[in-house]
Amino acid sequence: MFVSVDPILNEVVQKNPNEREFHQAVTEVFRSVEKVMDSFPHFIYHKVLERMVEPERVVMFRVPWVDDNDQLQINRGYRVEMNSALGPYKGGLRFHPSVNLSIMKFLAFEQTYKNSLTGLSLGGGKGGSDFDPKGKSDLEVMRFCQSFMSELFRHIGENTDVPAGDTGVGGREIGFMFGQYKRLTNEFTGTLTGKGTNWGGSYLRPEATGYGLVYYAARILEHAGDSFEGKTCLVSGSGNVAQFTVEKLNQLGAKVVTLSDSSGYIFDGDGIDDEKLEFVKNLKNVKRGRIGEYKEKYPNVEYHHNPDVSDFNPLWNHKADCALPCATQNEINEKDAENLVANGIKLVVEGANMPTCQKGVELFHEKGVLFGPAKAANAGGVAVSGLEMAQNGSRIPWTREKVDQELLKIMTNIHDMSLEYAERYSDAGNYVDGANIAAFIKVADSMIDQGYV
Repeated sequence: MFVSVDPILNEVVQKNPNEREFHQAVTEVFRSVEKVMDSFPHFIYHKVLERMVEPERVVMFRVPWVDDNDQLQINRGYRVEMNSALGPYKGGLRFHPSVNLSIMKFLAFEQTYKNSLTGLSLGGGKGGSDFDPKGKSDLEVMRFCQSFMSELFRHIGENTDVPAGDTGVGGREIGFMFGQYKRLTNEFTGTLTGKGTNWGGSYLRPEATGYGLVYYAARILEHAGDSFEGKTCLVSGSGNVAQFTVEKLNQLGAKVVTLSDSSGYIFDGDGIDDEKLEFVKNLKNVKRGRIGEYKEKYPNVEYHHNPDVSDFNPLWNHKADCALPCATQNEINEKDAENLVANGIKLVVEGANMPTCQKGVELFHEKGVLFGPAKAANAGGVAVSGLEMAQNGSRIPWTREKVDQELLKIMTNIHDMSLEYAERYSDAGNYVDGANIAAFIKVADSMIDQGYV
């Protein structure tokens, strides 16, 4: 008997008005799960779907801080603790002007299933603020982080909720927040991940999401009898994920020709080799500059400002073999997906969270484009965060080589599990359904085991 999820989706929209990103994330997972609900009647009886869309806790708070001109500024902080059936809440903190409750809930919902796929004992959560670190001095960022943690600290802990970094939150921000957490609690614990290796961090944590993304994508190609050798790749973004995606793609013999930020994108037909990548890392991580400065260093490349109004992103309108979106949610719309297909794209694997709109995903499946969804493909970051928690618990750091081996093993397992569940419950090779169903069943069974809480 076919069980429709439409009544639950309608209720989600009704109860959470104007939260489009959250609606989109829930719809994608539930459309996959809909295909197997008749095989798991106990999920219906125990109302697992209805419970999964309700966060266990949402914390929203004001964050006052003083800028360098001695002016008081006010931002809004969030922490969405979505689901703890598998372990303490785990998920990043995002500092960006676009942050709102819908984005926090969508990210926390996605994180629940992403963490399930890693095989580690991690629940799902997400948080952040509409604070923009861009253009701020180190002292301003420190004051904001200290004020933000002065409220957040009472809601987190190494066995309760373990935040990490995300967009706008790198090593600098994690350091300031960890210092304030330690000051307030008088404890040195693994309550934040992404720490410096001198003070409890793990090797390979900055690289983890980008490296894991490429390991997962390479496994998709390997299963299809192919590899990255000689492939031309489009990569969006220029932050942590994008940088280490390019680094690993270069190691595997691919050529990356694009990078971007909120101001525009560069197209380098000769490829962004390791020397150019080092320039980008210094530009973005040290100078905190804009990607347009790449053209000042390498005048032969193209630089395109983001248009004020456009129905497509020109970055996705270049001939290439592979696309790895690593910037933000919904950066590939339906027109972008059409352009990618028209330009011969064979593989799209998501490094950002939900960067492809639903119609774009449907088009890729229809046209036979290999597609790796974010909750599976970008799980490398949280996987190594989980490994950092294990190292913090034992007080014994692991070597870079050991962390890399574990990361490769986890990403390979996620790929193989997604493939297995797709073949068992959906269409062979449908990594979206495979990942959603595999992650969902594990979380759902755990929720039922623990009663109505």
